[in-house]
Amino acid sequence: MSLLSDTGAILGAFASGDSFEIRTALKSNAAWYAGTVATIAGGLLIMLLYRAVPFIERHLERTVMVGSYLATALIIFWGVIDRFVFFNQEPWSTTVPPLLFMIMAWFGATYNVRLRTHLSFSEFRSRMPRAGQLGCLLLDAVLWLGFAVIVVVTTTRLVALSASNFQIVLGTDNVMQWWFLLSAPIAFLLMAARIFENLADDLRNWHSGAPLIRQAVIGAD
Repeated sequence: MSLLSDTGAILGAFASGDSFEIRTALKSNAAWYAGTVATIAGGLLIMLLYRAVPFIERHLERTVMVGSYLATALIIFWGVIDRFVFFNQEPWSTTVPPLLFMIMAWFGATYNVRLRTHLSFSEFRSRMPRAGQLGCLLLDAVLWLGFAVIVVVTTTRLVALSASNFQIVLGTDNVMQWWFLLSAPIAFLLMAARIFENLADDLRNWHSGAPLIRQAVIGAD
């Protein structure tokens, strides 16, 4: 099949909402082209949303991170009491926390892309010529965007596979695994938005003469 028809099959599968059709359609190489367009378009739209509603921009990832962390801690805390005090244990108490931890890690990675705390090499780059600094920042944007595309495509395939196989979280009766796995492509669409935000800031600083490289601080606003 041609690339165009394969892309059409992917769009039709998502429109149908059938997980088996989505899983089958995403097997083609057209998934990479469609995933690239979806990641770029989704990132730009989310960036516009962030600009329109700054409250979401400031608090979305942190709310998900803190909520996942607190839920994980509460489950583990109660699991210890339940096991050693009441001699009982919920079967899902050891399977849900790792999934919540993964959600916290994915959204944490997205948030820290915005803060530029992932291998920023700011001490080294600050000593480079201004053009070299901009080149490094542009390279960061390209590499992070490529990483986001890879994760969006591969995890979307995984979500479709899990949903089509009706995989449930171990220890539960009707909690589906894909509900948790879906947070991965969503998180990396948010990462694409953060990449475009950083890129816009870098180009603005370049044209205004403002410093391009700043010291990254984990947990800063």
